[in-house]
Amino acid sequence: MPSRKVSDSDPRTVLAHLTAGDGRAARITHTEHLPSRIGRHAVWPEQIRPEVIDAVRESGIEQLWEHQARAARHALRGESVIIATGTASGKSLSYLVPVLNGLLDGADGGDGTRGSGGGAHRGGRGSTALYLAPTKALAADQRRAVAELAAPLGTSVRPAVFDGDTPVEEREWVRVFANYVLTNPDMLHRGILPGHARWASFLRSLRHVVIDECHTYRGVFGSHVAQVVRRLRRLCARYGSDPVFLLASATAAEPGEAATRLTGLPVAEVTEDTSPRGESVFALWEPPLTDMEGERGAPVRRTATAESAELLTDLAVQGVRTVAFVRSRRGAELISLIAQERLGAVDRQLSGRVAAYRGGYLPEERRALERSLHSGELLGLAATNALELGVDVSGLDAVLITGYPGTRASVWQQAGRAGRRGEGSLAVLVARDDPLDTYLVHHPDSLFRTPVESTVLDPGNPYVLAPHLCAAASEIPLTEADAELFGPGFADLLAQLEERRLLRRRGASWYWTLKERACDLTDIRGSDGTPVQVVEDGTGRLLGTVDAGAAHTSVHEGAVHLHQGRTYVVRQLDLENSAALVEEAAPPWTTMARDTTSVTVLETEEEIPWGDARLCYGTVEVTNQVVSYLRRRLITGEVMGETKLDLPPRTLRTRAVWWTLTEDQLDRARIAPSVLPGALHAAEHAAIGLLPLFATCDRWDIGGVSVPMHPDTLLPTVFVYDGQAGGAGFAERAFRTACAWLTATRDAIAACECEAGCPSCIQSPKCGNGNDPLHKRGAVRLLTELLAFAE
Repeated sequence: MPSRKVSDSDPRTVLAHLTAGDGRAARITHTEHLPSRIGRHAVWPEQIRPEVIDAVRESGIEQLWEHQARAARHALRGESVIIATGTASGKSLSYLVPVLNGLLDGADGGDGTRGSGGGAHRGGRGSTALYLAPTKALAADQRRAVAELAAPLGTSVRPAVFDGDTPVEEREWVRVFANYVLTNPDMLHRGILPGHARWASFLRSLRHVVIDECHTYRGVFGSHVAQVVRRLRRLCARYGSDPVFLLASATAAEPGEAATRLTGLPVAEVTEDTSPRGESVFALWEPPLTDMEGERGAPVRRTATAESAELLTDLAVQGVRTVAFVRSRRGAELISLIAQERLGAVDRQLSGRVAAYRGGYLPEERRALERSLHSGELLGLAATNALELGVDVSGLDAVLITGYPGTRASVWQQAGRAGRRGEGSLAVLVARDDPLDTYLVHHPDSLFRTPVESTVLDPGNPYVLAPHLCAAASEIPLTEADAELFGPGFADLLAQLEERRLLRRRGASWYWTLKERACDLTDIRGSDGTPVQVVEDGTGRLLGTVDAGAAHTSVHEGAVHLHQGRTYVVRQLDLENSAALVEEAAPPWTTMARDTTSVTVLETEEEIPWGDARLCYGTVEVTNQVVSYLRRRLITGEVMGETKLDLPPRTLRTRAVWWTLTEDQLDRARIAPSVLPGALHAAEHAAIGLLPLFATCDRWDIGGVSVPMHPDTLLPTVFVYDGQAGGAGFAERAFRTACAWLTATRDAIAACECEAGCPSCIQSPKCGNGNDPLHKRGAVRLLTELLAFAE
């Protein structure tokens, strides 16, 4: 059956086709209709050069939207600004207009004033601009976009990507000739800033720094990026420039405050979206129960992966251009594989118009997929959140979200990838078979009537700041004048680093003392080791890479590895040489690793008695070990068997806060032995969820373990630990504010209107045990008893 286009602008019709037959209509638990919106135009700011206006008009845009003009005026006045509006609202043009204006001013001499674009022209190569993206794909896409927009401006605008994929022979050209350099925080941290002398001409003329998709810079990663930005500002000041920062973000709570924390500068905010929007339909979809039985005879719901693959197939047959988002790389490959097989049975030509997109591909593979999606050659793509960000995928009609992605901000960011030209769009959230997703699809107000999360980061975290002070000292010796830039912890950390002989004071300056590169003291993304190369056995062909931290669970011996529609089985995982050897095969199953996590107390540094209970802080070792893997049937998810694995444990030495209760306390709280595991687990989840209010962290930066009888304490114990080696300061902050923190935790659980627990109180989007067991009332009673003598 050939593909047929149902409608470009009517998402209701598209959804009606999806729900036709097979009882599918009953799978929709809620449908939200978001009305269309009329856009509001603005006049061009007077300072914008006519050449820039003409170039924008040649691209088909006659006028700016009001929010675009408002953001541009801030930039033209030399004020840093963040634009935080919806997906497809034209945020790129908001910063490109002042950036292009500044590059043209620099190319012909400009007027040398701050108001003409944020920094005087200083001769040499002319004005320059720097663009930071969280992913290579986004930087490459933006280079293409700015090259097309600036084509009428000739050689006055010379954009170039500088990242790990840039060939060595091109890097010198970028340093010497490019005036709009697109990169990522990792390359800025490890490549550009340590080699600033070679970038002197570029930095001396730097007028604008664009930080795109800045809501992704949260938690420990965001705190690291904030310090990288401060190091950039310090070097710019040394070379005599003072760039304006232009930030773009998805809709977020308090974006101006978050941007100020990220840059260390006052940042104006533009939040009203005045662009037009077509009607959007957002459906919540729950897969049906099957006849299969899971572990312990539990009923099995059809997997979200299989459901999304079927929906992607149907949408492709209808000619509806779709991206199916999925949380894991394996899930993206599996959805693509199932959809290709189903499409091949309908129309052989259609099977090649669906593909997977994920991290770990070779650079040339990623670029080819991006081109195919942009051109319309691909009808469907199963993607990880690598495509959640602002890569231009114009022309999409629908988005499938396979499982709740963890935050409401991500839900809206993914849903907004469709309808990017003001057309109608369809978004479908397909629930996984776990309590969190089940709750959300049956409680739509949790998604549609609840504000998005704030972007949380803490640049002053000493565990983050210390290695960046070393990096800054290796770039230019530190002085007391740098305290204003790096914050109140500067002086104390300098003394500690000097005591550890990482820095040496000479006169009024501190110098980096070691031969090693100071920037290598920290990996800003928290990666833990060399990526594992996936190699085809027999041919030696490199298929891609897997992060070291994920190797044990994804490329263990016997694991099914999917790569661009082909299925491989891992024959050997060589941890010593960071390589996984695979062979092409076609098993009728997927694999899922099982692991165990335990915590060992190494040192109790502080202990506070709360009556019979104890609140403790100290050093722990978290041990995680993959012990086996399950084989699950491809479509149904039915467990076919379990195979033991003999992999070494992985350990994390970090800091933790923990508390214990006695048997007498449990009796007073009426916590029966059968209730205890669920009460502890629920209290652990809720405590982790509330900690960002007290410790300026992200819940993904911390972990937890609850044990009814811990071997070190010999008591029921709940641990909350930093997810970074050596600690990140969050557990210590939790210990210092424990009374307020755990009181808020108890009150939040008690005040929640749900009956047995929900994402607003005790369920966690990152629980490795599928949010089981949990006992809401038991958690309230347990925390009340714990806090009875708290101080």
